[in-house]
Amino acid sequence: MKLWVARVLISAVVIVFLGWLLPGVEVASSWQAVLAAALLSVINALIRPVLVLLTLPVTVLTLGLFLFVINACMVLLAARWLEGFRVDGFWWALLFSFLLSMLNSWLQSWLLAGHTANER
Repeated sequence: MKLWVARVLISAVVIVFLGWLLPGVEVASSWQAVLAAALLSVINALIRPVLVLLTLPVTVLTLGLFLFVINACMVLLAARWLEGFRVDGFWWALLFSFLLSMLNSWLQSWLLAGHTANER
């Protein structure tokens, strides 16, 4: 549970940064970023696997690139459900999801490197 909270907080920091960096993404407050990170975590755990399974033929044909589209759809879904988190369109969601995943991977591997072995 501590590891999930740490990952959500790291994602929230990245979401705030990307809201500042990208003109097509708006985050009303830090609290909204935490809610967006938690909601994206839940969406990625529950809805994303179903979509990946349903779109498996397209994903195979595009050599996995369709997964970027699925990630953008997850971001748009979270933006639709949260009031203080806004994404202007599909292309902004695609760029946001790509940068979010890259920065999250880098920060989580850097900040949580020693903690993941202790949690398991």
